[in-house]
Amino acid sequence: PGTPPPPQLASVEGVDVSSHNGNVPWQTLWNSGNRFAYVKATEGTSYTNPSFAQQYNGSYAVGMIRGAYHFALPDNSSGAAQATYFASHGGGWSRDGRTLPGVLDMEYNPYGPTCYGMGASALVRWIADFFATYKARTGRDAVIYTSTSWWKQCTGNYGGFGSTNPLWVPRYGSSAGELPAGWDYYTFWQYTDTGPTVGDHNRFNGAYSRLQALANG
Repeated sequence: PGTPPPPQLASVEGVDVSSHNGNVPWQTLWNSGNRFAYVKATEGTSYTNPSFAQQYNGSYAVGMIRGAYHFALPDNSSGAAQATYFASHGGGWSRDGRTLPGVLDMEYNPYGPTCYGMGASALVRWIADFFATYKARTGRDAVIYTSTSWWKQCTGNYGGFGSTNPLWVPRYGSSAGELPAGWDYYTFWQYTDTGPTVGDHNRFNGAYSRLQALANG
């Protein structure tokens, strides 16, 4: 952690931020080579990031391609309810060439049981419900952020989303490592949360033109 892995032949550097980061120095991040950003918008159906406007609009203003993410609380309300809340509070999408599809952040429950007290099939249904609703609202397939270890433990390593939903995988090391079932490659890789500048640091798996293509849908 803290030491970026060697760059790939074609990749793009970026960051992700949340309310913990407060007012983000976007020009500094741009000057250090970051070209995209994901910003936390919502959690469950009651929380919105108080720093969202500065972070989401600020990244766009310096020239970055940016998107929003939703922290899932599957034991709180339905996937459809949370996708609707997300799309209505910063998680929407527009074909402006600079807005990435929204992200469903599925990870270890910070408030209770690791898998939210739900079985694998129930969690898979919840995720599918979120994805279907988000696509109906925005026209885009959401990205999913998840670790291979959580995915194996909590979904039984379900392999049915890899053909439609891009993968953003966290792994702090020299490579992205083993991926969850269903994905042959990652689209985004979060490789450290202790970088030299603000936020978690990420790498897009492809050239800048492919990142633009993802934004354009």
